[in-house]
Amino acid sequence: MLERFLSKTEFDSYEDFYANFSLTIPENFNFAFDVVDELAAAGGSDRALVWCDEKGGEAVFSFGDMKRLSDQAANAFRAAGIKKGDPVMLILKRRHEYWPALLGLHKLGAIAIPATHLLTPKDIVYRCRAADVAGIVCVDEPEVIANIDEAEAKMNRDTENKPTLRFKAFVRSVHAPADSDPAGEGARLFAEKAPPELSGERLLPWNDFNALVKNASADFARPSGADAVSNGDIMLLYFTSGTTGMPKMVRHDFAYPLGHVLTAKYWQCVKPGGLHLTVADTGWAKAAWGKIYGQWICGSAVFVYDYDRFVPAAMLETIIRHKVTTFCAPPTIYRFFIKEDLSKYDFSSLEYCCVAGEPLNPEIYEQFKAATGHKLREGYGQTELTISLATFPWMNPKPGSMGLPSPGYDIDLIREDGSSCDMGEEGQVIVRTDRRKPAGMFGGYYRDDVLTKSVWHDDIYYTGDMAWRDEDGYYWFVGRADDVIKSSGYRIGPFEVESALLEHPSVLECAVTGVPDPDRGTVVKATVVLAKGWKPEEGLKAELQNHVKKTTAPYKYPRIIEFVEELPKTISGKIRRVEIREGDSGTV
Repeated sequence: MLERFLSKTEFDSYEDFYANFSLTIPENFNFAFDVVDELAAAGGSDRALVWCDEKGGEAVFSFGDMKRLSDQAANAFRAAGIKKGDPVMLILKRRHEYWPALLGLHKLGAIAIPATHLLTPKDIVYRCRAADVAGIVCVDEPEVIANIDEAEAKMNRDTENKPTLRFKAFVRSVHAPADSDPAGEGARLFAEKAPPELSGERLLPWNDFNALVKNASADFARPSGADAVSNGDIMLLYFTSGTTGMPKMVRHDFAYPLGHVLTAKYWQCVKPGGLHLTVADTGWAKAAWGKIYGQWICGSAVFVYDYDRFVPAAMLETIIRHKVTTFCAPPTIYRFFIKEDLSKYDFSSLEYCCVAGEPLNPEIYEQFKAATGHKLREGYGQTELTISLATFPWMNPKPGSMGLPSPGYDIDLIREDGSSCDMGEEGQVIVRTDRRKPAGMFGGYYRDDVLTKSVWHDDIYYTGDMAWRDEDGYYWFVGRADDVIKSSGYRIGPFEVESALLEHPSVLECAVTGVPDPDRGTVVKATVVLAKGWKPEEGLKAELQNHVKKTTAPYKYPRIIEFVEELPKTISGKIRRVEIREGDSGTV
């Protein structure tokens, strides 16, 4: 399969890779037909998805199963009135029904909007209005159903905007009794918590998505003519995780999956017949990076561990039991892993590990390598991009570095005046698109040309991330442009201070932000989650401050330290420093 899209698949060095990697994108490409159905025809019994959950449920799906189920899902959506170009929101956590539902929408040419189950009614209303959502398929959890019902009721009462929602369905848990009534439970919860003025609103009926799929035909012909998709048609809309401001709608077209050949083959290093686990909820764009497109094109099965509460030991045991071969997770996961006794686990099946989502603190890298022998290889990208910078197989990892640019990405660092930075100089990461647009790069923000042009103009895409480049060309993350702290004339990147704090045994997690100060303009604040066995004492604050002074430049030490039970995060696991800053906005 991979050879259909790459003229050369193996490379001798990073230089060879960057210069000679070339991706062929066929016209009218549709991943569901041109990859999944082709794999089903070539070897229908080959495993595509291995799923298990924390309650003991297990299931294995072949590519033949995926073709059949996605054909049935496409027919079920069509029978519900969903057609090409209709946006459908999928709130399915890590349920295995997500994959046939997503592929079914691809086959129809509809627009999939993966979303988190943590959305409030307000969030759902915002998304439905912004994208004109036509359908929602969600998990069978009463709270999720009640939130959707409340959002629908609010939209029905809005006389200025006509509701576009016309189809709702839930996916029944494998553990749910056959006679359970999630829609009824959701309705009762909605009645209890919703404002009185919404109680009389007439709502759409709920459908059992599993039953709709089961009863649908397993024969779905590829659409032709006006119903067929072209590469420029919208396939996915992602509402960004929103570390700042309201979520933006990132638009990806039908050629997008091919951009993740880079991600899967050359960063995650998946292999034919292997089993890859990326730790991500399907509502996050990281699921597109590691749970379907590139992995299947490369012939690897995808492993899904469905859990509600992260228990490090349980995840480690699951990885070992199922013989996962390649693994990708955010630094938070590894941070908890190294607190476990890793000597108890047999990592002989695990061949490759990588990390993304937040910068990797060197201390985590060293401890994980010492315990498992695996070098964590970092990667950098955004919802708007694919893997853009990474530590590729030919490279020596530098803990804490994002690595070197991916083929097809013309990356640079620039000053505020637009000129290129020198070695060691901090600047904003940009992608130049005058000579080429990287495969898989977004097409802009949906329905917002002004916002698109604010970050992508004059053939330059501004990532908003600050970094510096060393003598070997490796890029080092400093922070978001709005996260960088300016104190007493110094520019302080939060990552370096966080890395210093994490070297202290008392610190499990931390976030560094700036707090307004009348004398210095801004002072450094550290919000700290303590490891087990440590108590939030004044003496420990002083100890941490002295530790940072000794570990990095003394002027960077946190003058304010606050101990908390947990840090505010997005569903993707990124720390919401903006929320901490907003909470401190009145602090002096």
